[in-house]
Amino acid sequence: MSEVSIIGLDIAKSVFQVHGADASGRAVLRKKISRAKLLPFFASQPSCQVVLEACGGAHHWARELAKLGHEVRLIAPAYVKPFVKRQKNDAADAEAICEAAQRPSMRFVPVKTEAQQAAALVFRARDLLVKQRTQISNAVRGHMTEHGWIAPQGLAHMKKLAALLEDPDAVPESARPVLEIMLDQMAVLSERIAELDREIARRAREDETARRLMTIPGIGPITATAITALAPPPGTFAKGRDFAAWVGLTPRQHSTGGKQRLGAISKMGERTLRRLLIIGSSAVVLQASRRGAPAGSWLEQMMARKPRMLVTVALANKTARIVWAVLTKNEDYRAPVSVAA
Repeated sequence: MSEVSIIGLDIAKSVFQVHGADASGRAVLRKKISRAKLLPFFASQPSCQVVLEACGGAHHWARELAKLGHEVRLIAPAYVKPFVKRQKNDAADAEAICEAAQRPSMRFVPVKTEAQQAAALVFRARDLLVKQRTQISNAVRGHMTEHGWIAPQGLAHMKKLAALLEDPDAVPESARPVLEIMLDQMAVLSERIAELDREIARRAREDETARRLMTIPGIGPITATAITALAPPPGTFAKGRDFAAWVGLTPRQHSTGGKQRLGAISKMGERTLRRLLIIGSSAVVLQASRRGAPAGSWLEQMMARKPRMLVTVALANKTARIVWAVLTKNEDYRAPVSVAA
């Protein structure tokens, strides 16, 4: 049997599928392996290239397989899907992973360390708690609407609804305890979110890279720490435009026949960083709309002729490119000198 040079591994919870190919790409190994036997199997294999989809648990298995001497690479699932033949099953997925990895122009996902994944956990947890608090606030607002009381969106307006519960005639007596429980849960979530915010701020103060990123307008402790935890090394990208595309801040393209058609942003990248960059850019645009942008600056010119939301997304794209430059050069951000017309 020919020697295996590349293995496509389709991971799962309990049963894993292996597809091995030789140097010519011919299949020489197809096998199902249980979770307990996966590492012993790869320990018995000669060193080769092992490729996985970048999904849940992939970075863990990549680190474990790398310890056994294998060259491990991760592929985004979207790049594997075109190589699946007909029906979808574990064997077909493993074969598709193997075939996709052999394409000369294939792009791979950098393997994250345990420290990187642990650092990213604080943002995942914060996002979850914020979503839960928003869900509860929307539910309280909806229930109070059924009894004739309304309030604008936003946590600041929830105090108005909470004060109404003290009025015995505002809502039925049977509904008041339930609404109080929901408001109490919101208060608990707000405390936990504040704790995570303090932890993020502490990490930002202690990290030199995060402090450097915070010199960029629109980037605060949360965004700076998120970039250091979630973004791959800047050397992964050849230029700032590539980093902006990885974040998902480039327009979706549908061009043909030499005619260029650009749509909204693709939203195909790192959603957490994209959202944070857009939020930071919206704050910069809001401040510029109230106090005025620097005379002769790019922002002033854009705000004079483009819709506000378009300017916000364009500024987020520009900020992403600046982030890449700051990370690559290891320098603080230097604002360009504006020359008034």
